[in-house]
Amino acid sequence: MNLRALPGLTAGDFKDRVRRPVYLVVLLAAVGLGYLAVPPADGQWVILALGEYRGTYNSAYVGVATALAGALWLTLGGFYVVRKGIARDEETRVGQILAATPVRTALFLASKFLSSFLVLASMLGVLAVTALAMQLMRDEDRGIDLIALLKPFLVLALPLLALTAAAAVLFETVPVLRGGVGNVIWFFVALVVGIGGQSSDAPLGGLGVGRAIDSMDAALTEELGKGGDRTFSLGLTQIAEPLTPFRWDGFELAGGFLASRLLIVVIAVALALLPAFWFGRFDPSRDRRGAAAKAGAEDEAAALSGAGDTGQTAVPVYRPAPTAALTLPKTATESGGGTFGRLLAGEVRILVGGVSPWWWAVAAALTVAGLAVPAGLVTGLVLPAVWIWPVLIWSRLGSQQVEHGMEGLLGAYPAVRRRLLAEWGSGVVLTAVLGVAPLIRMALAADLPGLAAWLAGVLFIPSLAMLLGVVCRTHRVFQAVYLPIWYLVVNKVAALDFMGAVRDAGAPAGPTPLFYAAALLMLGAAFLAAETRRNLTA
Repeated sequence: MNLRALPGLTAGDFKDRVRRPVYLVVLLAAVGLGYLAVPPADGQWVILALGEYRGTYNSAYVGVATALAGALWLTLGGFYVVRKGIARDEETRVGQILAATPVRTALFLASKFLSSFLVLASMLGVLAVTALAMQLMRDEDRGIDLIALLKPFLVLALPLLALTAAAAVLFETVPVLRGGVGNVIWFFVALVVGIGGQSSDAPLGGLGVGRAIDSMDAALTEELGKGGDRTFSLGLTQIAEPLTPFRWDGFELAGGFLASRLLIVVIAVALALLPAFWFGRFDPSRDRRGAAAKAGAEDEAAALSGAGDTGQTAVPVYRPAPTAALTLPKTATESGGGTFGRLLAGEVRILVGGVSPWWWAVAAALTVAGLAVPAGLVTGLVLPAVWIWPVLIWSRLGSQQVEHGMEGLLGAYPAVRRRLLAEWGSGVVLTAVLGVAPLIRMALAADLPGLAAWLAGVLFIPSLAMLLGVVCRTHRVFQAVYLPIWYLVVNKVAALDFMGAVRDAGAPAGPTPLFYAAALLMLGAAFLAAETRRNLTA
């Protein structure tokens, strides 16, 4: 293996990734998380706590709280940033050029793993700077101890990011995991890691919090005695009363603990290089099953017909009808509601084009269930189910033109807002149709607050998808953002309940009017971003 090519391949891929809007979005989210990890002393939320206690905001405590919060977020959201490096090489034909060079498959995979890891590590570095700023801002202890501050980032968070980078490479080389199915699967994998990894009995120490928590508990016992609640919690939690601070100066590193963290990195490297046994590196002659040659032929046929493929398996695939796409500019010269109706109908056909019959069968089954289950289960069970099933279709909104090479063609369409409104409307139609069973049940029960919350969800979901798709120009960001929001709603976080699933005395507990406002603001922001980009590239 010629290792001299590794730095060049890694650096080029790293520079390409950090220039993309999705990197900035996840990075800003990480900075926001750094703020949440160190709340005001009288704040009503906390991310890291031992029952009714928290550490004084010194370098050690701020570092471990921010590093653990960052590890959870970047394991989830960071995956969606780094996971398309191989697919991008295939789309841009760079992969075919590499296939003709002496670069070995293991070296290629190593470069993708290293560039992904560096992208995630750069985000973690920004988060470490944020932790330092938050310590100074909270002003409980202004003494800076860089070793205590950075140690949790290096020992606790970095090994998990290495594992995330390796998973991104592995997922891209397994056909069933390459597309949206893999995105959804990773959400639940990251969820299991985030929850199960907090246990001190987790394999290889899990998140690595056990040693830090044991050290905190010893410091707490020494300072305050054995009284009080010591239940450890990691995650955004609302509290009724401010937590009691105690002094904690960090945890000591032991050889066995360091060995377990290093072993995680070794496993990550092995996972990243494992696909060398089957990955053809874009060379049809090296693919024993001939799948690469078949995919290449299909891609050429799609290019000639004006169609595209998202790489998703057994899930909705966007395959625009050539005649519908090519007639869009013509409709711009027409006027009247009938024209917009035809445009909306065309966008609906594009949005759901290529959807598997099995997908529709599941959607139909959920609709029947919504009409048959007891009334008490409609909003708490059926509604969340029907509004997670189309997540891979919603994520197309705002990004499908870019991902399928239609942006140049549609750039000739003068009425940008009209087209975007029709595309957003197609998402509204899909959301409403899939939620029709809960709508009927709430209407029959005269549940007017529930109907208002349902309508807020119908508007909010497509607006969120449109904004993220237009700004980030990829479907992955919506999947990364929507899945956690949905999960929190399912877990009864009323503040994020955009659909009316969380009930208090039979009525939706969420701030329904705020989601109406949020939907309109996001839609307006999507229009503004699209027109701004169009003017800049004109």
